[in-house]
Amino acid sequence: MKIAVTIIRLLLGALLIFSSVSYFFNLIPVPELSGPLKEFNEGVEATGYLLPLIKGVELLCGLAMLTGYFLPLAVVIFFPVAVNIICIHLAIAPEGIPIAVFVILSTVFLALANKDYYKSMLVIK
Repeated sequence: MKIAVTIIRLLLGALLIFSSVSYFFNLIPVPELSGPLKEFNEGVEATGYLLPLIKGVELLCGLAMLTGYFLPLAVVIFFPVAVNIICIHLAIAPEGIPIAVFVILSTVFLALANKDYYKSMLVIK
């Protein structure tokens, strides 16, 4: 189990770092978008802060996943981003479903692997 956690953690961390670094440094040209995905992307970009915030979260969580430091915290912080990624691809961009499924399943797997860290958060007081 420990080997599987390490492999998933490193793969997801590398994917997040690659995604955020390529955004911040414009390493990969953005393909021409159309339809609802174009409207969604224009709306996110129009806020001026949301896309850099998401990519910043991806970068920090990716670094935490690659290093293994603060992994349970990184999983909790990244989980809403992962849910949004899968929802976007299920609703308006089905061509990206394989990567989105990997992201959400990896995040859930890492959360379950670190479930002992979350027990105190889920106690009803």
